[in-house]
Amino acid sequence: MGLPLLFAMVLHEYAHGWVAHRCGDPTAQLQGRLTMNPLAHIDPFGTVILPLLCLVMPGGFILGWAKPVPIDPRLMRQPRRDMALVAAAGPVMNLALAIGSALLFALLSSIDPTIGGYSSNSDDTPSPDTWDTMFLLPIAVMAVYSVLINVLLMLFNLLPIPPLDGGRILTSLLPHTAAKTLVRVEPYGMFILVVLIVFDPQIHLIHAVTGTLTHSLFNTILSAAVGLGTGNTP
Repeated sequence: MGLPLLFAMVLHEYAHGWVAHRCGDPTAQLQGRLTMNPLAHIDPFGTVILPLLCLVMPGGFILGWAKPVPIDPRLMRQPRRDMALVAAAGPVMNLALAIGSALLFALLSSIDPTIGGYSSNSDDTPSPDTWDTMFLLPIAVMAVYSVLINVLLMLFNLLPIPPLDGGRILTSLLPHTAAKTLVRVEPYGMFILVVLIVFDPQIHLIHAVTGTLTHSLFNTILSAAVGLGTGNTP
């Protein structure tokens, strides 16, 4: 699970920097952040501590983030519009990775049909008793986790709480007065998120927002990809 999560977080931040650069802001490139090197994007809390915290907590979800890419709206051609595009780039990248991972799983399932049982969470999960399965099954497992992780990160980041992408998008779309009010929340946004995550087993707020939607979208993307691979629609 660790490798798909790291890959998802790094490309999420890379997408922010790439779109910002296209909108006229070279800050990420000048600071060496417009790269896919994971070391440039690791955030001690979001990339290491929070995922480990989620693993030991009840609730069944894992979250994290990489070091935010530096953005300077003053250098953008149309700051309000461009900030919305930059914010949306991360979740769009996660959606693209989820679809790509699902297609990879479908391809592996077409090569070795016994692998297809892995995604069903049934007792029919294949045991690696052949060379093909021993080689392909770990990749298939990571592909399934990648679909789940990217869908979860996409939906989590779309929560309308600054500094999450959803909050940034909402700030760009709201009238100036309402946007300024939401911007004042941003310095406290990470604290609010940590509190919500820590107490989620009791209040079930984040799980209520992301749990059902995550598994529904995860199943839809994976079943659609497998259906394309077999020539059937889900």
